[in-house]
Amino acid sequence: MLSALNILLFSLFRNQSERETILFGVFALIIILFLVLDLGLFHKQARRISTKSALYQSIFWVCVSTLFGFFIYKYDDSGAEGAVEYFSAYLTEYALSVDNIFVILLILKYFRVKEEYYHKTLFWGILGAIVFRGIFIFVGAYLIHQFHWILYIFGVFLIYSGIRIYFEDGDEKIEPEKNPIMKFCLRFLPMTKNEHGGSFLVRENGRLVFTPLFLVIALVETTDLIFAVDSIPAAFAITQNEFLIYTSNIFAVMGLRAMFFLLAGIIDKFYLLQKGLSIILFFIGAKMLLEIFDIDVGVYTSFSVIIATLTLSIIFSVLVPRKEEPEEKDEVSS
Repeated sequence: MLSALNILLFSLFRNQSERETILFGVFALIIILFLVLDLGLFHKQARRISTKSALYQSIFWVCVSTLFGFFIYKYDDSGAEGAVEYFSAYLTEYALSVDNIFVILLILKYFRVKEEYYHKTLFWGILGAIVFRGIFIFVGAYLIHQFHWILYIFGVFLIYSGIRIYFEDGDEKIEPEKNPIMKFCLRFLPMTKNEHGGSFLVRENGRLVFTPLFLVIALVETTDLIFAVDSIPAAFAITQNEFLIYTSNIFAVMGLRAMFFLLAGIIDKFYLLQKGLSIILFFIGAKMLLEIFDIDVGVYTSFSVIIATLTLSIIFSVLVPRKEEPEEKDEVSS
C-alpha cells in the first residue's frame, strides 16, 4: 500500500520517464522489503542494539544508498549529473540527521525509555518520516512548479538557518511540556503511566489508553518535521527533481536509526559538525539566490563544497579538542 501511494504521488507531480518510474519502483520495493524484514523478522522481540550490530547496519545502508546512486548514474536519464545531485542531497540530509539524533536521544532520556525499546521507537518514527517527508516534498515540488519564486524564499530561509545554527551554543534543550502535540495528547487522549511492555495502545480497566511510549513517538515525529523544514528546502536548492530529492532523503533517514545506535555515546565528540552544517546551509542558500543574477554554481562544485566541509568538520573535531567550560573544569577538579 505504501509503495502504491508513493508511486501515485510521484506520478501526480512529475511527468517522469519510464526508466525513472522503474527506478522508483525498485526504491519502493527496497524500502518496504527491509522495513518488513526489520520489524517482522529481525526485531520481533524488544532488545538492546549493540554497537557492532549498529555498525553493520550503518555500513549496509550506506552501501545500498551508494548502489542506488550508481543505478541513477547508469540507468536514469539524468545520468552523471543526476547521480551527483542525488549524492549531494543524500550527504546534506545525512549530516543534518546528526542534530536530529542528538535531540531524539534527549527525548528518550527525558522520558527514561528503556534501551530495548529504542529500536521500536525509532522504527515507527522513521515510518512516519517516510510518509510525512513524501508529502512535504511532493507538495513543495507542486508549489515550485506553479510559483518558481518560492525557491528564492527557500534560499533566504537557508541563509538565515545557516547563520542561526552557526551561532547556537550547541546545548540542545527540550521542553516536552511546551510541545503543542504533547499538550493535545495529554488533554484529549486517555493516557496511562504504565509502559505495558513497550506497547503504544493497550486496554486498561476495560478502556483503550495510550502509553508514555506513544507520547515519545509523537515527539520524535514532531522533531523530524522540524528538522525537515531545514533539510527539504536544502534538497530543493540542490535539485528540483523530486525523484532524486525523495529517494536521497529517505535513504538518509533509513540510515538514521543505525547511526543513532552507533553515535549515541560519542555524538558530542563531533562538536564542529554543527558549524560545518551551518556553512553548507549558507552556501546552498546563496547558490539558490545567485540564480537571480544568472550566476550558476554547477552541481560538481556544490558536491565538492558539501563533502569538503563535512570532511573538514569531522577531522578538526577529532584533531582539535573541545575547550571545556569553566563550570565543567570546576566539576572535574572537585
